[in-house]
Amino acid sequence: MSFYLIPILIFGFIILFSGIFTVKQQTSAIVERFGKFLSIRNSGLHFKIPVFDRISGRINLKIQQLDVLVETKTKDDVFVRLKISVQFQVIKEKVYDAFYKLENPHDQITSYVFDVVRAEVPKMKLDDVFERKDDIAIAVKQELNEAMVNYGYDIIKTLVTDIDPDMQVKEAMNRINAAEREKVAAEYEAEAERIKIVAKARAEAESKRLQGQGIADQRREIARGLEESVDVLNNVGINSQEASALIVVTQHYDTLQSIGEHVNSNLILLPNSPQAGSDMLNNMIASFTASNQIGEQMKMQNAKKGIGKNPESKK
Repeated sequence: MSFYLIPILIFGFIILFSGIFTVKQQTSAIVERFGKFLSIRNSGLHFKIPVFDRISGRINLKIQQLDVLVETKTKDDVFVRLKISVQFQVIKEKVYDAFYKLENPHDQITSYVFDVVRAEVPKMKLDDVFERKDDIAIAVKQELNEAMVNYGYDIIKTLVTDIDPDMQVKEAMNRINAAEREKVAAEYEAEAERIKIVAKARAEAESKRLQGQGIADQRREIARGLEESVDVLNNVGINSQEASALIVVTQHYDTLQSIGEHVNSNLILLPNSPQAGSDMLNNMIASFTASNQIGEQMKMQNAKKGIGKNPESKK
């Protein structure tokens, strides 16, 4: 009797343990009895009736991502490949719909992505596809949400992760971009050159102004020095005309001395004979004397005319 009892007990333990099962976190298990849906079991330790009940399948409740590569044509007849990343998740309250209503969710999502992208992108030019890629992603998400919610799926987010035009188009775009950058660089260089020219002109103008001011100050000081020299010579009995002549002669010889100090100078001062200073002085004194005589005669003539017209002077 005991010989038959041991196999029966072993078989009973096997049957008992076959009815115990576990479900992992973020997973749901579908239990069926005789091929008919019985229940949904979530994470933890569970028991089912051996032989009668079986686990038909398990549903992943984590957020999943599906990458779809779509090739289509833009409004300006450029073929472009877009990579659409769809993040989706099974709604926990709709595990039954996700398991029984949809055989292959990846194929279903891929079909909707193709449909939306090939409906939206042909309305845009290539540049607009790059600028409005968020609009494409929003359109895909809205379409998927409306379709997949009935199957127990929630579309978390859709992203346009890559836009890849034809190779020739990319080369043309790179050339255009390079030309635009060269144009901007040329404009900046021209502006910099203009600023340099303006700054140089202002510096030259300021230099000329300061140079003119310096010359004016120099001439003012020379005039003041000549005035003081004339006053000194007047104090020792030399009149203004003789003092002026003496100063001119002195400056003449000072100039000759200054020129002689420069070895490589090619300047020739005319007249430059040894008698030049003496002749200049004599000519100046003669001219001053003649001018004084003319001035005295004019004064005498004016005085005579005044006496002839004054009747009191005749009396």
